[in-house]
Amino acid sequence: MLDFLKRAVTWWNGQTLGTQLWTYRKGVKVGEDEAGNTYYETRDGKRRWVIFNGEAEASRVTPDWHGWLHHTFKEAPSKQPLAHKPWEQPHLPNLTGTVAAYAPAGSLRKAAPAARSDYDAWTPE
Repeated sequence: MLDFLKRAVTWWNGQTLGTQLWTYRKGVKVGEDEAGNTYYETRDGKRRWVIFNGEAEASRVTPDWHGWLHHTFKEAPSKQPLAHKPWEQPHLPNLTGTVAAYAPAGSLRKAAPAARSDYDAWTPE
């Protein structure tokens, strides 16, 4: 019951009921990516969309599928995979706000700095 209510009133928990009805009536499944996101298009091929597996975060869409969603590529990556260069790194979603986010040296998120012997903090007398 809670899952039904979440889908009825929120858009960030997968898909809304409206999107689910639209997908059922007009959508044709094209494929899935490594993250479990499912991609659809209308029968005439004019509209394309993604149903996220989990949180709806746009940076979770890989570059290949992003190109297909924006009509850069006619064929979906599930039908015609793109050639990748050997120097390309695997796709990572935006990690900001997560434990895996980048923290530079000296950041407050890093471990406490080691004690320094060349510095004495000033204390008022």
